[in-house]
Amino acid sequence: MVKFSKELEAQLIPEWKEAFVNYWQLKKHVKKIKLSRTNKQIASVEFTHDFGRSILDPIRFIALKVASTTKHFFTSSNNNTDEIIQVRSKSMDSDEEVLYQTELLQLFSEEDEVRLFFERLDEELNKVNQFYKTKESEFLERGEILNKQLQILLDLKQIVGDRQRRRKSNAGGLLHRSSASFSSTNSNSFSENPAELNDSSTEMSQTDEVIAALERNGVNFMNSASSRAMMTKKGKPKVAMRIDIPATTPARTISAVTSMLWEDLVNQPKKEGSGDFINRKKIQCAEKMIRSAFVELYRGLGLLKTYRFYYVWTIFGSSLNMVAFTKILKKFDKVSNQQASASYLKAVKRSHFISSDKVVRLMDEVESIFTKHFANNDRKKAMKFLRPQQQKNSHMVTFFVGLFTGSFVSLFSVYIILAHLSGIFSPSKEIAYMETVYPVFSVFALLSLHLFLYGCNLFMWKATRINYNFIFEFAPSTALKYRDAFLICTTFMTSVVGAMVIHLLLRAGGFSPSHVDTIPGILLLISIALLVCPFDIFYRPTRYCFLRIIRNIICSPLYKVLMVDFFMADQLTSQIPLLRHLESTACYFLAGSFKTHEYATCKNGKLYRQLAYVISFLPYYWRAMQCARRWFDEYDLNHLANMGKYVSAMVAAGARLTYATQSNHLWFSVVLVTSVVATIYQLYWDFVKDWGLLNPNSRNPWLRDDLILKNKSIYYLSIALNVVLRVAWIESIMRFRINSVETHLLDFFLASLEVIRRGHWNFYRLENEHLNNVGKFRAVKTVPLPFRDADSDG
Repeated sequence: MVKFSKELEAQLIPEWKEAFVNYWQLKKHVKKIKLSRTNKQIASVEFTHDFGRSILDPIRFIALKVASTTKHFFTSSNNNTDEIIQVRSKSMDSDEEVLYQTELLQLFSEEDEVRLFFERLDEELNKVNQFYKTKESEFLERGEILNKQLQILLDLKQIVGDRQRRRKSNAGGLLHRSSASFSSTNSNSFSENPAELNDSSTEMSQTDEVIAALERNGVNFMNSASSRAMMTKKGKPKVAMRIDIPATTPARTISAVTSMLWEDLVNQPKKEGSGDFINRKKIQCAEKMIRSAFVELYRGLGLLKTYRFYYVWTIFGSSLNMVAFTKILKKFDKVSNQQASASYLKAVKRSHFISSDKVVRLMDEVESIFTKHFANNDRKKAMKFLRPQQQKNSHMVTFFVGLFTGSFVSLFSVYIILAHLSGIFSPSKEIAYMETVYPVFSVFALLSLHLFLYGCNLFMWKATRINYNFIFEFAPSTALKYRDAFLICTTFMTSVVGAMVIHLLLRAGGFSPSHVDTIPGILLLISIALLVCPFDIFYRPTRYCFLRIIRNIICSPLYKVLMVDFFMADQLTSQIPLLRHLESTACYFLAGSFKTHEYATCKNGKLYRQLAYVISFLPYYWRAMQCARRWFDEYDLNHLANMGKYVSAMVAAGARLTYATQSNHLWFSVVLVTSVVATIYQLYWDFVKDWGLLNPNSRNPWLRDDLILKNKSIYYLSIALNVVLRVAWIESIMRFRINSVETHLLDFFLASLEVIRRGHWNFYRLENEHLNNVGKFRAVKTVPLPFRDADSDG
């Protein structure tokens, strides 16, 4: 049977861990009571036998203990109405908070330890009760706001529908009256058309309809009929509400920037009552925002329900915290030989987090609202949004991971033997292979290594209960698991090594080199085709999510930057050698060098050398633009400081590229200075900002207060490892190279070390982000709402 402490650890919500009953600390108090009681019993036995010991002493001791227990049983059964503790509740006048305090009605032999135990128990009960009440009121308030937002949306949709019907009917009326207008006299041609008067009055009344609809839901327009006296200094009416659509796409970003610049130039905001105020596109965006807000509200209510209920072995749910109180009080009764649990559990059952049913009723209300307005009364469709089903673990995935791993090891062994026999790594025999074919396979090897490390990250995040799906905003139903990452990695590497073996076999068989050398290019095309394949095979949601993230990175800063976007951009900064290999591969095949084997055609070209700078700069540039966008959205100066880190990395990378072609003392000094500055900048940001370490005032010396890994030495070793891997650039200026083969192998080794450093960095980066969420009890995403007061901008 699983111990309750382990079951509690597995069931609790990681971001709300501090709000649950601290069952482990209460167990320590019970153990202190037990230890104190045992010491007193031993002392009393030793005092009784000061004048000698007998072989019958253990029997007498057991008999006395049984007699005392029997006496206690009959006493408690005859006087079950006598209570040994009394739990009092008092309300605070400042707010509706209720505090519980336990008073001891009988003396205990371990009175100090018992008093400390109940004081700690009262603190835990008050903590749980207050947290539940705070979250409950927060979600209830959010539900009221969403109901108001939904009602505004429904009124606006009705107005837009009425407007379209009026336009259609007016268009039909104008066609009917056009023949009559031509037959009228010349004097009547200057008279006003009744249809035109009707159209103008209709258009003028539409804004008033919108304002009236919004005022019915508590949104006050200062240019409405009820308050037209409120004017600006220039005599123009104020508008106190707007549809606020976040600038998450390039079109919205450009529109927001140009609108802001125009408002600054003319010092006059756009009128929200114009035709742009109530167009269909904005209403569709507002509907998506409100739908997402309802989904997040339902998810938060589900978490709060989990905080209150959990289901194990039975159909009926029990309060997780209630079970913790019951278990610890039973342990106390057993240790103290008293019956205090019944009195205390009565108070627990009367507390707010047990007796309140507002969360359950609100969940039912959200289900009905979502089904009616966002799922066309289709409950099954609504539940797909509100309760997405998680993927079940398949043993077939594990089987294929093992199968492809064994295949990869076997094929790689065959490749090493064939490469040694054919002498392709000999610098005097096969230079073309290392210059042309080998970079293509290096691309796949680096990518596979990164996938393997990402699988290791997923495994460690799951083992340490880091909620990476919430941090990255991944859908639970389609999120990649660590087994899936390992399957993709092993499948990829097995295919690549198989292609490498076939390539060597065909070369040894005497086939034309121009035909054989197209195998790496064919493999690359197949990989790209599989990545963009529209069919639902081979993890299509993950592939499309990856493509969407890459699009957001390339188009920085036009897209709103999410956690997953800048996390992926950081991965790209560690894959610059891979991008350089892709550049040489593209030049090799596009220039037709695989036919002539003139591999120097690309390297000697001026455009190729210039593109090397561009490719080396691009990942840092994208990351710097993301920092600029985040500063624009949040006005946090830390983002500008982070942007400076990537600018310094760009300068250092450019200096090293120039030094590779112009080896002199001047450029050596430039490379040394820029690389040292960039490395110190990066190390500081890694440890202090990204990992949250090097805190001199932490209770864990030079780490941080909260650590997920129990062994502190792992953090110190990780700091040292990150420093060593960060200074791997020293090799680029020392140039420990003998021939071209060793040069390529050493470059590949250094590129692999950088990928390993990034995989190592990933774990601590997400650990710090998770602990920030835990510290703020942030377990639900905050979705911005479309309708808000313009005066709230401040």
